[in-house]
Amino acid sequence: MEHDSEASREAIFDVIENQIRDNDPPITKDTYGRLKAAGHTHEETMKLIGCALSVELFEMMKNGESFSEQRYTYNLNQLSELPWED
Repeated sequence: MEHDSEASREAIFDVIENQIRDNDPPITKDTYGRLKAAGHTHEETMKLIGCALSVELFEMMKNGESFSEQRYTYNLNQLSELPWED
């Protein structure tokens, strides 16, 4: 189970890195820069963006929807700290 979790995390991080590299959607790269400027480490920043991406992936799989850049953008704009941390 732990191996599956690590593989999922790596896959999500790969998607984020591709989005940043390709600047598609641009909000991912902007969010990465904003979070880094706010003092988050690379790892923290990737986890935060991964939270927003995971929400989007869940909605796509659960409801059979296409990628919603609007919803993804909204979730990225809400990021400042990990949702499970005080």
